[in-house]
Amino acid sequence: MQRYSLAILAGIFFVLVVGLSWAEVLSPYVQLVLMFIGVNIIMSSSLNLINGYMGEFSCGHAGFMALGGYTSAAISFYFLGPLLAQLGTGGVLGAIGEHAALAVALLSGGFAAAIAGLLVGIPTLRLRGDYLAIATLGMGEIIRVVILNTDFVGGARGFTDIPRWTTFTWVFLIAGLCVLVVRNLIASTMGRALIAVREDEDAAAAMGINTTRYKVFAFVLGAFFAGVAGGLQAHYLQYLHTNSFTFLRSIEIVVFVILGGGGSITGSVISASVLTILPEALRVAQSWRMVIYSALLVVMMLTRPQGLMGGREFQWRWLIPRWGKR
Repeated sequence: MQRYSLAILAGIFFVLVVGLSWAEVLSPYVQLVLMFIGVNIIMSSSLNLINGYMGEFSCGHAGFMALGGYTSAAISFYFLGPLLAQLGTGGVLGAIGEHAALAVALLSGGFAAAIAGLLVGIPTLRLRGDYLAIATLGMGEIIRVVILNTDFVGGARGFTDIPRWTTFTWVFLIAGLCVLVVRNLIASTMGRALIAVREDEDAAAAMGINTTRYKVFAFVLGAFFAGVAGGLQAHYLQYLHTNSFTFLRSIEIVVFVILGGGGSITGSVISASVLTILPEALRVAQSWRMVIYSALLVVMMLTRPQGLMGGREFQWRWLIPRWGKR
Protein backbone atom coordinates (compact mmCIF):
# COMPACT_ATOMS: atom_id res chain seq x y z
CA MET A 1 0.00 0.00 0.00
CA GLN A 2 2.91 2.32 0.70
CA ARG A 3 3.77 2.18 -2.98
CA TYR A 4 0.52 3.93 -3.84
CA SER A 5 0.46 6.36 -0.90
CA LEU A 6 0.98 9.44 -3.04
CA ALA A 7 -1.69 8.38 -5.54
CA ILE A 8 -4.25 7.70 -2.81
CA LEU A 9 -3.50 11.01 -1.09
CA ALA A 10 -3.83 12.89 -4.39
CA GLY A 11 -7.16 11.17 -5.07
CA ILE A 12 -8.55 12.10 -1.65
CA PHE A 13 -7.49 15.72 -2.10
CA PHE A 14 -9.00 15.83 -5.59
CA VAL A 15 -12.36 14.43 -4.47
CA LEU A 16 -12.52 16.78 -1.48
CA VAL A 17 -11.78 19.98 -3.40
CA VAL A 18 -13.95 19.17 -6.42
CA GLY A 19 -16.78 18.01 -4.14
CA LEU A 20 -16.73 21.32 -2.25
CA SER A 21 -16.71 23.19 -5.55
CA TRP A 22 -19.72 21.30 -6.91
CA ALA A 23 -21.57 21.82 -3.61
CA GLU A 24 -21.09 25.58 -4.14
CA VAL A 25 -20.04 26.17 -0.54
CA LEU A 26 -16.85 28.04 -1.48
CA SER A 27 -16.75 31.78 -2.10
CA PRO A 28 -15.31 33.09 -5.41
CA TYR A 29 -12.22 34.30 -3.53
CA VAL A 30 -11.56 30.86 -2.01
CA GLN A 31 -12.11 29.26 -5.41
CA LEU A 32 -9.55 31.63 -6.95
CA VAL A 33 -6.96 30.77 -4.27
CA LEU A 34 -7.60 27.05 -4.77
CA MET A 35 -7.18 27.47 -8.52
CA PHE A 36 -3.76 29.07 -7.96
CA ILE A 37 -2.85 26.22 -5.59
CA GLY A 38 -3.63 23.67 -8.31
CA VAL A 39 -1.65 25.61 -10.93
CA ASN A 40 1.31 26.03 -8.56
CA ILE A 41 1.28 22.30 -7.77
CA ILE A 42 1.65 21.60 -11.48
CA MET A 43 4.45 24.14 -11.82
CA SER A 44 6.39 22.97 -8.76
CA SER A 45 6.03 19.26 -9.55
CA SER A 46 7.15 19.72 -13.16
CA LEU A 47 10.11 21.89 -12.14
CA ASN A 48 11.05 19.39 -9.44
CA LEU A 49 11.60 16.86 -12.22
CA ILE A 50 14.28 19.17 -13.63
CA ASN A 51 15.77 20.82 -10.56
CA GLY A 52 15.19 18.13 -7.97
CA TYR A 53 15.46 14.76 -9.66
CA MET A 54 17.69 15.69 -12.58
CA GLY A 55 19.85 18.08 -10.57
CA GLU A 56 19.90 20.90 -13.12
CA PHE A 57 19.10 24.45 -12.03
CA SER A 58 16.52 25.92 -14.39
CA CYS A 59 15.22 29.46 -13.81
CA GLY A 60 12.98 29.94 -16.85
CA HIS A 61 9.88 27.92 -16.01
CA ALA A 62 7.62 30.98 -16.12
CA GLY A 63 8.59 31.46 -19.77
CA PHE A 64 7.19 28.05 -20.68
CA MET A 65 4.06 28.84 -18.67
CA ALA A 66 3.61 32.11 -20.57
CA LEU A 67 4.11 30.47 -23.95
CA GLY A 68 1.63 27.72 -23.18
CA GLY A 69 -0.90 30.13 -21.72
CA TYR A 70 -0.81 32.55 -24.64
CA THR A 71 -0.85 29.77 -27.24
CA SER A 72 -3.88 28.05 -25.74
CA ALA A 73 -5.65 31.39 -25.24
CA ALA A 74 -5.04 32.43 -28.86
CA ILE A 75 -6.37 29.11 -30.18
CA SER A 76 -9.48 29.40 -28.01
CA PHE A 77 -10.09 33.08 -28.81
CA TYR A 78 -9.52 33.00 -32.55
CA PHE A 79 -10.58 29.47 -33.53
CA LEU A 80 -12.30 27.27 -30.95
CA GLY A 81 -14.49 29.97 -29.38
CA PRO A 82 -16.03 31.13 -32.70
CA LEU A 83 -16.45 27.51 -33.76
CA LEU A 84 -18.42 26.69 -30.60
CA ALA A 85 -20.49 29.86 -31.06
CA GLN A 86 -21.54 28.63 -34.50
CA LEU A 87 -22.35 25.14 -33.26
CA GLY A 88 -24.21 26.41 -30.19
CA THR A 89 -23.12 26.25 -26.54
CA GLY A 90 -26.35 25.29 -24.79
CA GLY A 91 -27.26 22.01 -23.12
CA VAL A 92 -25.21 18.90 -22.61
CA LEU A 93 -23.65 18.99 -26.07
CA GLY A 94 -22.48 22.54 -25.46
CA ALA A 95 -20.81 21.54 -22.18
CA ILE A 96 -19.12 18.59 -23.88
CA GLY A 97 -17.97 20.91 -26.64
CA GLU A 98 -16.42 23.33 -24.15
CA HIS A 99 -14.54 20.53 -22.38
CA ALA A 100 -13.29 19.18 -25.70
CA ALA A 101 -12.23 22.66 -26.81
CA LEU A 102 -10.39 23.22 -23.53
CA ALA A 103 -8.58 19.90 -23.91
CA VAL A 104 -7.46 20.87 -27.42
CA ALA A 105 -6.34 24.31 -26.23
CA LEU A 106 -4.40 22.91 -23.27
CA LEU A 107 -2.67 20.28 -25.39
CA SER A 108 -1.77 22.95 -27.96
CA GLY A 109 -0.26 25.16 -25.26
CA GLY A 110 1.56 22.21 -23.72
CA PHE A 111 3.03 21.11 -27.05
CA ALA A 112 4.08 24.68 -27.90
CA ALA A 113 5.93 24.90 -24.58
CA ALA A 114 7.42 21.42 -25.11
CA ILE A 115 8.75 22.39 -28.54
CA ALA A 116 10.28 25.52 -27.03
CA GLY A 117 11.77 23.35 -24.29
CA LEU A 118 13.28 21.07 -26.92
CA LEU A 119 14.77 23.96 -28.90
CA VAL A 120 16.18 25.54 -25.75
CA GLY A 121 17.15 22.31 -24.01
CA ILE A 122 19.36 20.81 -26.71
CA PRO A 123 21.97 23.60 -26.64
CA THR A 124 21.62 24.78 -23.02
CA LEU A 125 21.54 21.45 -21.19
CA ARG A 126 25.14 20.88 -22.19
CA LEU A 127 25.85 23.63 -19.66
CA ARG A 128 26.02 23.05 -15.93
CA GLY A 129 25.40 24.94 -12.71
CA ASP A 130 25.19 28.71 -12.85
CA TYR A 131 25.65 28.78 -16.63
CA LEU A 132 22.47 26.77 -17.16
CA ALA A 133 20.55 28.97 -14.70
CA ILE A 134 21.59 32.11 -16.56
CA ALA A 135 20.75 30.58 -19.95
CA THR A 136 17.26 29.45 -18.89
CA LEU A 137 16.61 32.77 -17.16
CA GLY A 138 17.49 34.59 -20.38
CA MET A 139 15.27 32.23 -22.36
CA GLY A 140 12.29 32.99 -20.12
CA GLU A 141 12.81 36.74 -20.54
CA ILE A 142 13.11 36.37 -24.33
CA ILE A 143 9.76 34.58 -24.48
CA ARG A 144 8.14 37.25 -22.31
CA VAL A 145 9.49 40.17 -24.32
CA VAL A 146 8.49 38.59 -27.66
CA ILE A 147 4.94 38.11 -26.37
CA LEU A 148 4.93 41.67 -25.01
CA ASN A 149 5.61 42.99 -28.53
CA THR A 150 3.15 40.72 -30.35
CA ASP A 151 -0.14 42.52 -31.00
CA PHE A 152 -1.82 39.28 -32.13
CA VAL A 153 -2.02 38.23 -28.47
CA GLY A 154 -2.66 41.68 -27.00
CA GLY A 155 0.89 42.98 -26.69
CA ALA A 156 1.41 45.41 -23.84
CA ARG A 157 -2.37 45.65 -23.26
CA GLY A 158 -2.64 42.03 -22.29
CA PHE A 159 -4.83 39.29 -23.74
CA THR A 160 -8.49 39.77 -22.78
CA ASP A 161 -11.85 38.03 -23.38
CA ILE A 162 -10.42 34.52 -23.15
CA PRO A 163 -13.25 31.97 -22.80
CA ARG A 164 -13.68 30.80 -19.22
CA TRP A 165 -13.63 27.05 -19.70
CA THR A 166 -11.39 26.04 -16.79
CA THR A 167 -13.10 24.31 -13.87
CA PHE A 168 -11.81 22.90 -10.59
CA THR A 169 -12.17 19.44 -12.04
CA TRP A 170 -9.75 20.32 -14.82
CA VAL A 171 -7.23 22.08 -12.56
CA PHE A 172 -6.92 19.37 -9.94
CA LEU A 173 -7.29 16.50 -12.40
CA ILE A 174 -4.27 17.77 -14.32
CA ALA A 175 -2.43 18.55 -11.08
CA GLY A 176 -2.97 14.96 -9.97
CA LEU A 177 -1.97 13.68 -13.41
CA CYS A 178 1.25 15.72 -13.30
CA VAL A 179 2.11 14.34 -9.85
CA LEU A 180 1.47 10.75 -10.93
CA VAL A 181 3.40 11.11 -14.20
CA VAL A 182 6.45 12.49 -12.41
CA ARG A 183 6.20 9.88 -9.66
CA ASN A 184 5.91 6.96 -12.12
CA LEU A 185 8.68 8.35 -14.30
CA ILE A 186 11.07 8.52 -11.35
CA ALA A 187 10.17 4.94 -10.37
CA SER A 188 11.02 3.74 -13.90
CA THR A 189 14.36 2.93 -15.49
CA MET A 190 14.46 6.38 -17.05
CA GLY A 191 13.96 7.95 -13.64
CA ARG A 192 16.86 5.98 -12.21
CA ALA A 193 18.98 7.25 -15.08
CA LEU A 194 17.99 10.85 -14.27
CA ILE A 195 18.94 10.34 -10.63
CA ALA A 196 22.26 8.84 -11.73
CA VAL A 197 22.89 11.95 -13.84
CA ARG A 198 22.14 14.10 -10.80
CA GLU A 199 24.49 12.22 -8.52
CA ASP A 200 27.45 12.09 -10.95
CA GLU A 201 26.97 12.97 -14.60
CA ASP A 202 30.46 11.90 -15.64
CA ALA A 203 30.08 8.49 -13.99
CA ALA A 204 26.62 8.06 -15.57
CA ALA A 205 28.05 8.83 -19.01
CA ALA A 206 30.88 6.38 -18.40
CA MET A 207 28.28 3.69 -17.66
CA GLY A 208 26.69 4.23 -21.07
CA ILE A 209 23.82 6.56 -20.14
CA ASN A 210 23.07 9.14 -22.82
CA THR A 211 22.96 12.03 -20.37
CA THR A 212 21.98 14.69 -22.92
CA ARG A 213 19.00 12.67 -24.19
CA TYR A 214 17.64 12.02 -20.70
CA LYS A 215 18.12 15.62 -19.62
CA VAL A 216 16.39 16.97 -22.73
CA PHE A 217 13.47 14.57 -22.22
CA ALA A 218 12.95 15.70 -18.62
CA PHE A 219 13.27 19.34 -19.67
CA VAL A 220 10.67 18.91 -22.43
CA LEU A 221 8.24 17.07 -20.14
CA GLY A 222 8.57 19.75 -17.48
CA ALA A 223 8.00 22.47 -20.09
CA PHE A 224 4.90 20.63 -21.38
CA PHE A 225 3.20 20.64 -17.98
CA ALA A 226 4.20 24.28 -17.41
CA GLY A 227 2.49 25.18 -20.70
CA VAL A 228 -0.64 23.29 -19.66
CA ALA A 229 -0.66 25.15 -16.33
CA GLY A 230 -0.48 28.44 -18.21
CA GLY A 231 -3.47 27.40 -20.31
CA LEU A 232 -5.48 26.49 -17.22
CA GLN A 233 -4.76 29.86 -15.64
CA ALA A 234 -5.63 31.71 -18.84
CA HIS A 235 -9.01 30.01 -19.21
CA TYR A 236 -9.89 30.70 -15.58
CA LEU A 237 -8.84 34.34 -15.21
CA GLN A 238 -9.87 35.18 -18.83
CA TYR A 239 -6.91 37.57 -18.96
CA LEU A 240 -3.17 37.27 -19.47
CA HIS A 241 -0.40 39.82 -19.11
CA THR A 242 3.34 39.36 -19.37
CA ASN A 243 3.80 40.96 -15.93
CA SER A 244 2.56 37.66 -14.49
CA PHE A 245 5.48 35.77 -16.07
CA THR A 246 8.56 37.75 -15.12
CA PHE A 247 11.73 36.15 -13.77
CA LEU A 248 10.34 36.71 -10.27
CA ARG A 249 7.62 34.21 -11.09
CA SER A 250 10.29 31.69 -12.11
CA ILE A 251 12.15 32.32 -8.85
CA GLU A 252 8.90 31.79 -6.92
CA ILE A 253 8.50 28.36 -8.52
CA VAL A 254 12.12 27.51 -7.70
CA VAL A 255 11.38 28.45 -4.07
CA PHE A 256 8.49 25.96 -4.08
CA VAL A 257 10.89 23.19 -5.08
CA ILE A 258 13.70 24.14 -2.71
CA LEU A 259 11.46 24.70 0.29
CA GLY A 260 9.56 21.45 -0.26
CA GLY A 261 12.75 19.50 -0.80
CA GLY A 262 14.45 18.69 -4.07
CA GLY A 263 13.48 15.21 -5.22
CA SER A 264 10.25 15.09 -3.19
CA ILE A 265 6.90 15.36 -4.98
CA THR A 266 5.09 15.49 -1.64
CA GLY A 267 7.29 18.40 -0.62
CA SER A 268 6.50 20.26 -3.84
CA VAL A 269 2.76 19.82 -3.31
CA ILE A 270 2.91 20.95 0.32
CA SER A 271 5.17 23.95 -0.31
CA ALA A 272 3.15 25.10 -3.34
CA SER A 273 -0.05 24.91 -1.29
CA VAL A 274 1.35 26.61 1.83
CA LEU A 275 3.23 29.36 -0.01
CA THR A 276 0.12 30.16 -2.07
CA ILE A 277 -2.09 30.43 1.00
CA LEU A 278 0.43 32.19 3.27
CA PRO A 279 0.52 35.61 1.50
CA GLU A 280 -3.28 35.65 1.49
CA ALA A 281 -3.49 34.67 5.16
CA LEU A 282 -1.04 37.45 6.03
CA ARG A 283 -3.14 40.16 4.40
CA VAL A 284 -4.27 41.19 7.89
CA ALA A 285 -0.72 42.43 8.44
CA GLN A 286 -1.11 44.72 5.42
CA SER A 287 2.26 46.20 4.38
CA TRP A 288 4.18 43.86 6.70
CA ARG A 289 2.85 40.67 5.18
CA MET A 290 5.64 40.27 2.60
CA VAL A 291 8.26 41.00 5.27
CA ILE A 292 6.80 38.27 7.47
CA TYR A 293 6.53 35.95 4.47
CA SER A 294 10.19 36.47 3.53
CA ALA A 295 11.33 36.10 7.15
CA LEU A 296 9.53 32.77 7.46
CA LEU A 297 11.29 31.53 4.33
CA VAL A 298 14.68 32.58 5.72
CA VAL A 299 13.99 30.85 9.05
CA MET A 300 12.86 27.70 7.25
CA MET A 301 16.01 27.50 5.14
CA LEU A 302 18.25 28.16 8.16
CA THR A 303 16.60 25.49 10.30
CA ARG A 304 15.99 22.91 7.57
CA PRO A 305 18.19 23.59 4.51
CA GLN A 306 17.33 20.20 2.92
CA GLY A 307 13.72 21.34 2.58
CA LEU A 308 10.52 20.30 4.27
CA MET A 309 10.54 16.67 3.12
CA GLY A 310 14.25 16.33 2.40
CA GLY A 311 13.78 14.06 -0.62
CA ARG A 312 11.26 11.76 1.09
CA GLU A 313 7.65 11.01 0.11
CA PHE A 314 4.52 10.74 2.22
CA GLN A 315 3.84 7.32 3.75
CA TRP A 316 0.71 6.21 5.57
CA ARG A 317 2.69 4.58 8.37
CA TRP A 318 3.63 8.07 9.56
CA LEU A 319 0.01 8.47 10.67
CA ILE A 320 -0.06 5.19 12.60
CA PRO A 321 1.13 5.38 16.24
CA ARG A 322 3.96 2.99 17.00
CA TRP A 323 2.45 1.30 20.02
CA GLY A 324 4.86 -0.48 22.26
CA LYS A 325 7.94 1.20 20.80
CA ARG A 326 10.00 3.54 22.84
